Amino acid sequence: MKFSYTHKTISIALSFLVLFSTLSLTIEKHFCGDVLIDVAIFSESEKCGMDMSKITDAETVKKNCCKDEIDVLEGPSEVIVNSYEDLDTTLKHVLFAYSFSYINLFEDLPNLTIPHYGYFPPMLIKDIQCLDETYLI
Repeated sequence: MKFSYTHKTISIALSFLVLFSTLSLTIEKHFCGDVLIDVAIFSESEKCGMDMSKITDAETVKKNCCKDEIDVLEGPSEVIVNSYEDLDTTLKHVLFAYSFSYINLFEDLPNLTIPHYGYFPPMLIKDIQCLDETYLI
């Protein structure tokens, strides 16, 4: 029973590890001047409402004080699986020695023999201690 909870916990932890190791994120930031206004991870960031890039009567374009930055954090597209043959020989020896030293660490206990397994005590008809008046103090 204890082993099943441990097994389930390790399985869930490993599934989250695989999920988050291959996750890709897009972080969008909106700056107004040098001040950070909004940061969004899964949606578009909110603008501050100061759209300054309008064409005026003199046909000149004013510079926009707002800027958007988009950071893309890409995870690996495939999980690389290495085999035992890809390792160096020294690392192979270390892994072999480590596993060999811990093989017999957790041995099963031998089956215990119960010497009186099939013995059933006789039925007591009378209380012999009271009849013989022998009491243990």
